[in-house]
Amino acid sequence: MHTDNVSGEALVDVRRDARGAVWLTLNDPQRFNALGEQMLSQLQQALDAVARDASARVVVLAAAGKAFCAGHNLKDMAAHPQLAYYQALFAQCSRVMLSIQQLPVPVIARVQGIATAAGCQLVAQCDLAVASEQARFATSGIHYGLFCATPSVPLVRNVPAKQAMEMLLTGDFIDARQALQQGLLNRVVAEDALDDAVEYFVQSIVSKPRAAVAMGKALVYRQREMGTEAAYQLAGQTMAANMMDADAQEGAQAFAQKRPPVWKQGS
Repeated sequence: MHTDNVSGEALVDVRRDARGAVWLTLNDPQRFNALGEQMLSQLQQALDAVARDASARVVVLAAAGKAFCAGHNLKDMAAHPQLAYYQALFAQCSRVMLSIQQLPVPVIARVQGIATAAGCQLVAQCDLAVASEQARFATSGIHYGLFCATPSVPLVRNVPAKQAMEMLLTGDFIDARQALQQGLLNRVVAEDALDDAVEYFVQSIVSKPRAAVAMGKALVYRQREMGTEAAYQLAGQTMAANMMDADAQEGAQAFAQKRPPVWKQGS
């Protein structure tokens, strides 16, 4: 597969293939891919670029080195003991997390090592997550007197409340199998099978009409915050709009004619 490296030795390495699959790789392994200001800024820029790219189909969020992401760097945070600094840092991080959710294409976390605090948040925020058997997860801030409040937002939307509270209150690690059982992950595989597991999801997504995927992703997250009646109303409107799309019409015709669909848009 041919890819173009468009960011060189940057903290976020960006690669893209002809299918519209985009790999964003956190590339600061010596600092365990910590989410400092520069890392967050480059990740935001990369996500914004994907949002503007009508040919993008899926994002894989990966990381270089032994760790996926160790979250914020407490050493950096301790060096700036100002409320305004902390407010700006956490607002910057929250914007990145919301950008992942608001992208019109799915985002897949590829986790090969530890994901702690805001790193665990990053995994929880992605639409899908695949991890190696060696991966481990923790919201460990409480060990240092800092409750992982912002990581709790996507965590409690992935993991049952009791399990989420255990992670948040103890700061203890869970292994990949526990993370899978609790709903934080979609797949756990041997390390040498990680890329194949990610590719399965990439290929499945790029084979679907882009418009249907985009509408569906937006609907899932919007209706989750609604009451049941309002959620059904929004879902019905979304499906009606989806059916007006040329690819949905083609899908219906293909079903009726008992043939494979030939997508007209974004395939």
